[in-house]
Amino acid sequence: MIKTDALIIGAGPTGLFTAHQLKLIGLDCEIVDNLDKIGGQCIELYPDKPIYDIPAISECTGEELTNNLINQLKPFDVKFHLNERVEEVKNNNGRWEVKTNKGKSFNTPNIIIAGGVGSFEPRKFAPKDCEKFEDKSIFYSIKDKTIFKDKIVSIFGGGDSALDWAIELSKNSIINLIHRRDEFRAAQSTTDKMNELVKKKKINLYTKYQLKGVRGTENLESIDMENDNKEVKNLKTDFVLGFFGLIMQLGPIANWGLNLNKKTINVDTEKFETNQKGIYAVGDICNYPGKLKLILSGFHEGALAARACFKLARPNEKYRFEFTTTSKNLLKRLGKKE
Repeated sequence: MIKTDALIIGAGPTGLFTAHQLKLIGLDCEIVDNLDKIGGQCIELYPDKPIYDIPAISECTGEELTNNLINQLKPFDVKFHLNERVEEVKNNNGRWEVKTNKGKSFNTPNIIIAGGVGSFEPRKFAPKDCEKFEDKSIFYSIKDKTIFKDKIVSIFGGGDSALDWAIELSKNSIINLIHRRDEFRAAQSTTDKMNELVKKKKINLYTKYQLKGVRGTENLESIDMENDNKEVKNLKTDFVLGFFGLIMQLGPIANWGLNLNKKTINVDTEKFETNQKGIYAVGDICNYPGKLKLILSGFHEGALAARACFKLARPNEKYRFEFTTTSKNLLKRLGKKE
């Protein structure tokens, strides 16, 4: 059994920064994630997508953000347990015993759930004939945007991801943007930028259409889309991208006795603790009045949860807040000279 001051469930940006905050104040931690790589949704769903709302960084991709957070953890010895899923959580005399699907056991006073939206998979196109082109010509996330250069790309969806990628890929590709409604759910600034590119004929916009079928033998050749009047239009295309959001499942977390709110976990805003003492939730999976699902909010939540862990991990010590710019102890942990 592995004993640790805190166990983090989720190796996305929020989990990584929470680990940094724990190590900074002298606590040990281990990270479990059911994905086979570090980075969570940033790596799995949009490694190449530009992110614009990280403080002091004008623009970075999900992959760049993940790499920067990993580099930030380099002074510390944080152990990752990837491709493992937490299956069982049990309270034993004020400490939590945690077991994974691979038989690994942890003993800890603190569990921080930073699992994004839990287990997730993208919502897919309804036509069955799409399946044979999946991961070849039809994608629900982008891992390498260079494959679309100088190609015809048909993007379905009306939210931020669909419009962001339509704008980004229009720099080097012919873009068809297709949405089943006239209204878009993206940020207004993004919608304005998209409309500007439509006027400049950089994006071909089709509204009130949905995918009816795909054509091609070995490779995708074209798509059929149908509007509200049952009229069918055929479009030549090399690639199809679908951005319809995620199907979210909490998985085993649903059985841990937590105060759930739909598919999120209610927390306080002092420690981001759940209704179970010593279990915290940070990032997209937590819920409280005024919650914003932003990465920067997750960083704030993780910092407060980390400091709350100190009391349970070191009950005989008093936590003293210190600034990294002046504290000799913190500078030493970071491997910096005074």
